[in-house]
Formats: sequence, structure tokens, C-alpha cells
Amino acid sequence: MSEITRVLKTFIGYLKRPDLYPELGRKIIKNTVNRGNAFKGKEKTNSWAAERAISQEEAVLKLFGLETGAFRKDYAEVLRTAEQKEKACPVKMGGPGALELIYYACEFTNAKNVVETGVAYGWSSLASLLSLAKRNGTLYSSDMPYLAQDGDQYVGYVVPQNLKSNWKLFRFADKESLPKIFAENSVFDVLHYDSDKSYNGRIWAYNELYKHLKKGGVFISDDIGDNSAYQDFCEKNSIETMVVEYEGKYIGVFVK
Repeated sequence: MSEITRVLKTFIGYLKRPDLYPELGRKIIKNTVNRGNAFKGKEKTNSWAAERAISQEEAVLKLFGLETGAFRKDYAEVLRTAEQKEKACPVKMGGPGALELIYYACEFTNAKNVVETGVAYGWSSLASLLSLAKRNGTLYSSDMPYLAQDGDQYVGYVVPQNLKSNWKLFRFADKESLPKIFAENSVFDVLHYDSDKSYNGRIWAYNELYKHLKKGGVFISDDIGDNSAYQDFCEKNSIETMVVEYEGKYIGVFVK
């Protein structure tokens, strides 16, 4: 699909969904007036992150006092099935991230309520749900419809049917989804951010999510090297964060 075709298809998709008009307005502003903000402070933060980066295994041990080895063994069959489903999927979305970090954050907090932004195939959703299901907890997810491709039916594709009763999926932009989620549940044990990559989008969401994270809860943000939003947020709030390097990208994680 060419870039022009993709943009046109996305625009038409928005026009068909009046409930997404607020996000369309924000997208237009982001890609015109605020275009320079997307990568604001990127160089600064990549240098900062590189100095602090440790492995996922080290972070889980230091923060949670847990070893990560059992995850791949205990859920070998579930993960193998998920990999097969991803390979067979006709629409390509984001692959698995640091699954152990998410899973053990839920184990560490004995999580009953988790919120995440960004779903795609549902790899991070799967990691959270495998832990939440033990306590009959709930995962609240925010993910925009895939307007440029016929991918909506594949959102959360790797999540097995038996875990879906513990999952509530909100198909709007974060600025619409998160208020709906917080109206249903106001305090969360773990939050995982992996949606709007822009500086302004991140700063807004980090502040909103942080308010609803319990003391002792775990905050995780993917792709913090895209710009300096995560670093600036942590410094402004005097938060001591760990930085995980995973497959060439940086993830921020801290316990509130």
C-alpha cells in the first residue's frame, strides 16, 4: 500500500466514524502545527537511557526480586500457539516486546487491575492476562481502530479465548478511552504505555495514568527513546526509574 493510499484510506476511515472526530482533529494538529514535537529531545534521552540501560532480567530481579526463567517454561505451549497465530495473520502489526517485564510486574503487585495503551496483536495483553487470570483480575486496554488496513479483526489476535473474560478492550484514542476506563476502575496495580509516540501525547497520558497508579504499583513505558517525554516526566516528578534495553529499544520502568 502506497503512503498516499494509506493516508487517504485512514482519512476516509475517520470520516466514517464521528466518535473519532476529536482524534482526527488532534492528528491534523500533530502533523502540522506540532510536527516538530514528535522527536523533541530524542538525542538527549537516548544518551541518558544508554547510560542507565540494563537487561530485562536484571530489572525484574532488582525491582521485583524475581527470576524470569520460569515464564517461558510455564507458558511454552501458550507462547508457541501465539507465535503460530502471528505468523499466520495476514495483517502485520507490532511483535512481542518485553513480556517477562510485564508478566512479573503483575506477579510482583499481585495485580487485580491493569491498564495498557496499545494492543496490536495483543502480546503485552497476553503477558498481563496470564498473571491476572490467577486472581480473576481485569486488563483494561485502549487501542485505536486500524483505519488504514483491514486489521481490526486481528487486534488481540494472539490472546486465547479462555483469557478474554478477564479483558476489556476500548477501541478509541487514549484521550477518549482512558476517561471511560477510569470511570469503571480508578486505581491500578500496573500500567503499560505503548500508544501515541508523540511528545505531547506521552506527557498527557503519563500524567493521567500516574494519578491512577497505586503506591507500590508498577509503571512501564515502551519506546522511551523516541523523544524526551519519559525522561522529562520522571525528572519533573523526582522519579527514580530503571531503563531496560530490549531489542535495540529502551523501556522505562519504576515502582511508584
